Amino acid sequence: MLGSRTDLHIFDAGSVNGTRYCNEILLPYVRLFRGTMGLQFLFMDDNAPCHRTVAAEQLLESEDIERMDWPARSPDLNRIEHVWDFLGRRLAARTLPPVTIRELRLALQDEGAAMPQQLIDTLILSMGRRCETCLAVRGDHIPY
Repeated sequence: MLGSRTDLHIFDAGSVNGTRYCNEILLPYVRLFRGTMGLQFLFMDDNAPCHRTVAAEQLLESEDIERMDWPARSPDLNRIEHVWDFLGRRLAARTLPPVTIRELRLALQDEGAAMPQQLIDTLILSMGRRCETCLAVRGDHIPY
């Protein structure tokens, strides 16, 4: 969110299904943000299968969390892709790259914490422009 963030959440081994998504993301993070932001809160996810389960839909509805309409297969609009790119570049630039899962987890947490808040804010504030551009190119790739 603008001006703030949580620590990077890394799922333990296994698939992320609707139950894990509800228990590890929606309840501890999204519900908290909704409570902080009040009525101006608009939640954005990316249509991953675990985001669209009955359990996730019911939880969002029960918490009165409004979800942003989101087109399928829209990486140009998805700000998280830029976060993954930032993290990947930072990991690749390390003198000693991680070689174990534990090292990778720690490196990702370190790099996530070191990510400039300004980058996060810029990505959030770019959504209006990204949506306008996506409409202008009729859903084709944004020419960046």
